[in-house]
Amino acid sequence: MQYLLPVIVIFFAAFTQSLSGFGVALISMAFLPGLVGIHTATPLVAVVALTLECFLLWRYHADLNLRAVWPIALTSAFGIPLGAWALRGVDERIFLAVLGAVISAYALYALLEIRLPQLRHPIWAYAVGLLAGVIGGAYNTSGPPVIIYGNCRGWPPAEFKSNLQGFFLINSLFVVANHALLHNITPAVWQHYLWALPALGLGLWAGTRMDRYLDPQRFRKLVLALLVVMGVRLMF
Repeated sequence: MQYLLPVIVIFFAAFTQSLSGFGVALISMAFLPGLVGIHTATPLVAVVALTLECFLLWRYHADLNLRAVWPIALTSAFGIPLGAWALRGVDERIFLAVLGAVISAYALYALLEIRLPQLRHPIWAYAVGLLAGVIGGAYNTSGPPVIIYGNCRGWPPAEFKSNLQGFFLINSLFVVANHALLHNITPAVWQHYLWALPALGLGLWAGTRMDRYLDPQRFRKLVLALLVVMGVRLMF
């Protein structure tokens, strides 16, 4: 049971990201802190996400717009050390409450399909990247600011999914490197990672096969509704 529940969570997270283009960090961080503790969950999800994103970017690389991604990825590198450092010094209850707020706020935004203004000025890419780096280094949830930014920029669907994977891969490389420098990647993290590898591969395979049979938008809304509930649970 010590490893079974985290493995199930990682399978579902990998399946969701393979099917809809997002979710591995949001879903994992909504469940794993309560199962393995925040100090194991955060570096574990970073390593899992990096593994998954290598495969997904290879699949979607044809539509990658590197010019749109590199400013966000570059500035995120400056925010990641701040977030990773905060993981070591903040009380776990406060940490989980903020994590829950981030997850539930993004899930509500996506469910309600709130229309935001178009962000045309280049400065927004750097601001979004810095914010994504901070919460990515701390919570592994760098996705929400970048997803919102992509919507505001009107990225086409295929480019949107490819750009996300490109950013996530670069961001995860920096996050994993920072956790390694801070000695957050402990033997317990590697044990959970090795147990999760088969589930990660199975989730990747299932998600890429099922996208022709399941409605990704309906599935996405179901996942977002679950994230609202889990985010509120983490907060309180």
